[in-house]
Amino acid sequence: MGFTTGATASNFVGLAAARQEVLAQAGWDVAVTGLIGARPLRVFAGADRHAFVDLALRYLGLGLPVAVAADAQGEVAGGCPGRGDGCRSRSGHRVPPGRQLHSGSSDPLTEAAMIAHDRGAWVHVDGAFGLWAATSPRHRHLVAGLKTCDSWATDAHKTLDVPYDCGVAIVSRPEAVRAVFGVHTSYLQTTEHGPGDPFDKVPEFSRRARGVPVWAAPRSLGRSGVIALIDRLVQAAHTFAARLSGIPGVEVVNDVVFTQVCVSFGSDERTRNITARLLADGTTWMSGSHWAGRDVLRIAVSNWSTDAADVENSLQAIQRALAAEDAA
Repeated sequence: MGFTTGATASNFVGLAAARQEVLAQAGWDVAVTGLIGARPLRVFAGADRHAFVDLALRYLGLGLPVAVAADAQGEVAGGCPGRGDGCRSRSGHRVPPGRQLHSGSSDPLTEAAMIAHDRGAWVHVDGAFGLWAATSPRHRHLVAGLKTCDSWATDAHKTLDVPYDCGVAIVSRPEAVRAVFGVHTSYLQTTEHGPGDPFDKVPEFSRRARGVPVWAAPRSLGRSGVIALIDRLVQAAHTFAARLSGIPGVEVVNDVVFTQVCVSFGSDERTRNITARLLADGTTWMSGSHWAGRDVLRIAVSNWSTDAADVENSLQAIQRALAAEDAA
């Protein structure tokens, strides 16, 4: 496990380890020889993936992934097509999301890993916020199959609400990640065994101790506190969805399964206007977004302090924005 600047860097770490391992299986050490002359790698990722997956692949010189068709909720319906060199939840690898940014849905991780591993591929999970579902007995079925994958990325500022600059990268094969990021010099005391040094696991050599706040949050909450936190955030999302879907002219456009709720108020223009009025109100902050071909108000319930009163105040603010738009 390594601590990075955020989920983008954590995806970069997982995919860098995937690139190293998949090419090593083909007899090519990219850490020594570089990419020039190496066999081509293909990465498969859902068509509705987060843009930061593409960014991490760009950093690694792998280019755009092969887009796998997704359903209306952004979930890849089948595993990994073709016989690439890998398959990461975002070739040689497959990259499935550990929860879709707008809908909160997840790819079928068990199936993806089975298909990918049959082809010698690596499966990396982009779980920026959705990986936390695994902590809750009530919701861990949403990310069933996580253990069958090879690397995982998440961000502790989402859900745990530690400061920004606290991403988490987890790689099942430490030798792969050490081959990419490990530094060996005469003045550094290192070992090839055991947990290893932090700078063997992330791109930065000089960095702050990001692991401290990430450790402190679950240490303070305890296992039961983390579970209660996740369950409360999910319940708040369901409350938003239930209440908003009962208002005429308001449509919840995703199946609410985790902490994401996307709402349309009819036309794109009307949705944009109501979103702007809501933000100007100042009671709550919910972002406007564009998903599945339409503008939406995206509600992401991810702050540890959100309670029933916050949900009620936010709902009233939405209704005020709606009424002001109707009166305009």
